[in-house]
Amino acid sequence: MPTNRYYSGPTSDHFDGTRFFSPGHPFNKSRTDLLKWQFGGGKVAWPKAYPGEPFDVPPVRVAGSGLRVTSIGHASVLIQTFGLNILIDPVWSERASPVAWAGPKRVNPPGIRFEDLPPIDIVLVSHNHYDHMDIATLSRLRRRHGFRLITPLGNDRILVGADSELTAETHDWGARVSLGDGLAVHFLPSHHWSARGLGDRLMALWAAFMIETPAGAIYHIADTGYRDGALFREAGRLFPHIRLAILPIGAYEPRWFMRDQHVNPEEAVRILRDCGADRALAHHWGTFRLTNEGIEEPPRALGEALAAAGIAPERFRVQRPGGVLDLTSAP
Repeated sequence: MPTNRYYSGPTSDHFDGTRFFSPGHPFNKSRTDLLKWQFGGGKVAWPKAYPGEPFDVPPVRVAGSGLRVTSIGHASVLIQTFGLNILIDPVWSERASPVAWAGPKRVNPPGIRFEDLPPIDIVLVSHNHYDHMDIATLSRLRRRHGFRLITPLGNDRILVGADSELTAETHDWGARVSLGDGLAVHFLPSHHWSARGLGDRLMALWAAFMIETPAGAIYHIADTGYRDGALFREAGRLFPHIRLAILPIGAYEPRWFMRDQHVNPEEAVRILRDCGADRALAHHWGTFRLTNEGIEEPPRALGEALAAAGIAPERFRVQRPGGVLDLTSAP
C-alpha cells in the first residue's frame, strides 16, 4: 500500500489512512480516461488575449458590513469586509503549471496589479491543483505581507517543501477557524480531488470555504462536482443567511470526464438555489484554458440557465478580471 507523503492521521468517513475521498462518490477517473479526453478532440480554440476590465485599485480596508469582492482571474478573488482582506487561491503566475515554459497560459493579466494589493491578512488555499495553489505567488506574497495561510490537511507539507517559510495552518472538513472580531472560516466538503504530480493523487485534502461574518456568510466553492446536491443543501441548512456564494462556472467539458469534479453553469445555478444565497458571483472561467468549452461559453450558458430557472441575471453576476462586486450597505 502506498504511503501518504503529506498527511498522517486517523481514518475517517473521507480518509482511508492513505487517501482522501468524497464519501459515497470516489474519484474514479483513470489515466486511460485522461488520455481518451486529451486525444478525443472537441476542444474549442481560445483567443491568445481576452482582456479583462480595467485594473482595480482596492481600498486599504472595507469597514463594517461593507463587502467588496474583486475578481483577479480564474479562481482568485480578493474579499474585503469587516476590516479584513482575504485572498482566496491567489495566482499571479503566467501559467497554471508545474513549469514556467508549458501548460495553460493566462489570456488576461490579474485584475489587480500585485503592487496595488492592500495589506493581506488571510490567504485561503482550497486545494493543491496548480490553478489554485500557486507557490510562486504565495512566496511573493509572503515576502510582502504578514498573512495567515489556511488550507486543508496535507497541503502544508507541499508548501513548506517548496518554501521553508511558507508555514500554513491546516484543517479538516467541519473545522471552524476564528479570524477575529466575530469572523471565522468553516471548512466544508466538496466533490473534487487533489494531486501535484503522478504519484500523490488524493494525498492532500480539498475544501470549500464558508466565511462567517456578523452580516451573513460568504460561501466560496473552488472546484466541485454537483452529484446529488446534498452538500449544498446542507450548507444552506447550516448557514441560513448566505450573503454571497462565489461559484465556479467553467472548465466543465466534456461532461463524461468533468461532471464528477467540475459543475457546469446549469449546476452552478442549482447550487445557488440549493444553498439559498442572496447573490452569487461567478469564477473559474475565462483566464486559463483547462478544458474543451470555448472561452465565452460559460457566461452564455449561465444566462440561459438563469432564465430557465426564473432567476434575475443580476442575482448571479459574471465579471472579468478587475471587475468589482461592491455591496457597501448592510444587508
